[in-house]
Amino acid sequence: MKELLKAAAHVVPTERQLAWYELGFYGFVHFTVNTYTGREWGLGDEDPAIFNPYDLDCDEWVTVMKEAGMRGVILTAKHHDGFCLWPSRLTEHSVKNSPWRDGHGDVVRELSEACRRHGMKFGIYLSPWDRNAATYGTPAYNDYYAAQLEELLTGYGELFCVWQDNACAPEVRGKMIYDFPRFNALIRKYQPKAFIFNDYGPDVRWCGNEAGTPREEEWAVVPFELCSRAEDPVPVTPAVAGGYEKPLSPTDKTLGRRDQIAPASALVFAPAEFDTSIRRGWFYHPEEEPRSLDELFSVYLHTVGANGCLNLNVPPMPSGRFDPRDVARLRELGERIRRELAERPATVTPLRGDATTALYRVTLDEVTDLRYVTVREEIAKGQRIEAFRLLPAEGGEPFFSGRTVGNRKICPVNVRTKEFYLEVTSARDCVELASVTVSPLAVGEP
Repeated sequence: MKELLKAAAHVVPTERQLAWYELGFYGFVHFTVNTYTGREWGLGDEDPAIFNPYDLDCDEWVTVMKEAGMRGVILTAKHHDGFCLWPSRLTEHSVKNSPWRDGHGDVVRELSEACRRHGMKFGIYLSPWDRNAATYGTPAYNDYYAAQLEELLTGYGELFCVWQDNACAPEVRGKMIYDFPRFNALIRKYQPKAFIFNDYGPDVRWCGNEAGTPREEEWAVVPFELCSRAEDPVPVTPAVAGGYEKPLSPTDKTLGRRDQIAPASALVFAPAEFDTSIRRGWFYHPEEEPRSLDELFSVYLHTVGANGCLNLNVPPMPSGRFDPRDVARLRELGERIRRELAERPATVTPLRGDATTALYRVTLDEVTDLRYVTVREEIAKGQRIEAFRLLPAEGGEPFFSGRTVGNRKICPVNVRTKEFYLEVTSARDCVELASVTVSPLAVGEP
């Protein structure tokens, strides 16, 4: 086990994954014919004439999402219904047959250009499941999907993300085998800086739920048996022979833990994205209310602040605008993030350390009421910390105890101090600490 843990500690991210980590928070926009039918999954036979966002303003979308603290936007260029938000030459089921912009509109282009104007990154989601395509369920569909993907990869400037899932029509499940190696090769060819999201990698994997809820331990290093689309698996000598009794799932609660990686044939670096929506649904339903500010802020703390990134969906109304209730909530969220999580540096002094533990003294300029302490590992060198705690004095009772750290761990605390200690009680190899910062109690905060 010792050799396995050391090997896991030295599985490192790519430059693409490091750039993803630095984003922290970005947005999703679910928009298609479903916006006009009230469905979450379209049927594929919708009349393109129903799509008519007569007041579309992508600058509003981008401005509001930027105010919330997001650094990029991903658009559902095509959802399961197969309706294309760009005038694809491969199908008539697209905006070119809608009344919007007299059939000359292109939502993908308008949003990509708005992102560039406002300094935001732009990405696309192209659903593999297509309920409109005549070839769906046959090998020929992979040619159709690859051609649509190439249109998007080459026609809209630089993309920061290509987002895919594994949704599949139940009646063809097992027969419709998506050619993800081919799709990924196209993405690497045309958009080498874009990270690829999929349940199983290669760059970023699904967290396993759509609620924005992390595991107690969120590891970026997981078995190749889960993320078999990863491009650079690191072979290991299994500590337990025989492999896995059942296939691993993104929903497994123990992903990355030492006993869970023990049977792995290889390990990969594949961190988790937390995708969730500001409302109950992914598409706009007027009867739904946005989630509360407290809930959304908690999601932020437990995703961006738990070795992941947050992808928050905001669905436009049929008019093409965001609901004013969502706009207000996003602005509140951004203001709260900036107010409560404003970071101040601290002086970190190493006191001792070996291959499995470490102790640091953290000193502030003055006595301060602390609301959060943020701990970061030097993630470029791997993820190593398995357990840690924050102490008011060496050997004292902890005021916070946590498990993994990774890129960032935001620790809610309530302590008044000028000095405290960070003790790593379990690590997979020598700790590589990047920083410790503090967020004082905001003025007027109880």
